[in-house]
Amino acid sequence: QAEEELKAAWSQQLQEMGHRERLLRSELQRAGEQLESFKTRVMQVCSPSAAGSTGKAVTEQQVIEKVRQISDENQQSHEREKSLQKELSSKLAKEEEVSANIEVFKNSLQKLQ
Repeated sequence: QAEEELKAAWSQQLQEMGHRERLLRSELQRAGEQLESFKTRVMQVCSPSAAGSTGKAVTEQQVIEKVRQISDENQQSHEREKSLQKELSSKLAKEEEVSANIEVFKNSLQKLQ
């Protein structure tokens, strides 16, 4: 009887494991589909002409390269912005210096008159 109970418990465990395996496979397939959908959407946002229009699946490498390209462009934009900020600060400082010199010149001119 103990052997029968053990066999029944073992059989139930195998059934449960099979059920869990099917669920995991289903979840894995769904996750893969979601990944493909995400990659395609990323490429459509990054480069609408490159994604979806050819009917080919977007590769991870294409997504990575596009993200890198956008990241590089973003970095260049930040560097350009910093450069322009420095240039603007420099010009503002020169303008303030000129304004101060003009005030001094005006005051000197008024004293002479």
